[in-house]
Amino acid sequence: MSRLTVAPEMVKAFPEAQVRLVMAWGLRNDAPWPEVERAHDDLAAGLANETRQALADDDERIASWHDAYRQFGTNPRRFRPSLDALNRRLRKNGRLPRISGAVDAYNVVSVTSGTPAGAFDLSRLTSDVQIRFAVSGDWFTPLGEPEKVEEPRPGEVVYAQGNQVLTRHWNHRDADATKVTADTRDAVFLLERVSRQAVPDVDMASAQDALAALLTPHAEELTLAVLDEQSPEATLKG
Repeated sequence: MSRLTVAPEMVKAFPEAQVRLVMAWGLRNDAPWPEVERAHDDLAAGLANETRQALADDDERIASWHDAYRQFGTNPRRFRPSLDALNRRLRKNGRLPRISGAVDAYNVVSVTSGTPAGAFDLSRLTSDVQIRFAVSGDWFTPLGEPEKVEEPRPGEVVYAQGNQVLTRHWNHRDADATKVTADTRDAVFLLERVSRQAVPDVDMASAQDALAALLTPHAEELTLAVLDEQSPEATLKG
């Protein structure tokens, strides 16, 4: 049985952090996802006619992540939280990149809800995953650069299975090994917050429901879970 846990020292350092999980089995990520395409088109149209705006750096949903990055020793202007990076792309290009139905789904929910989002291919997880501070001996292969190996700085927040790091700087960059691809059939999707004031529980629940709604037509089964100070552990797969 594989689990996702939050290390006790992380709970102590970031007591308001929360991760909403959507676990999807039997994904069909190698076919069109029209609902997601419409969501992206609606977002782009709203930006074009100025009925929507990308989040600014001083929006508390982004600023709270900048504060968290500084707390664990990362410069958020150099290594930007994923939510920040996506909104910068929106301001520059007027739309989000298209990758695949599943990835496009969590990206559009991320920017519309103000929550960093990501996913892991469950078939590539070989042990329990923990959100913790990096330690000496950890290693990371960046997304799109499987031949490159990095050593995270001790104290940086990471997702990791053993010493294999799955994300750098909490949510700045994903690992190549566990990326969601067209061949992915089972995946865990994650939506994050670090400040309850910036993103209240009701908004986290709405984001989780929105992502589940986009995934439902393209998966055989979904399971939802919440990781937080009161519940720092969730089962990913049996």
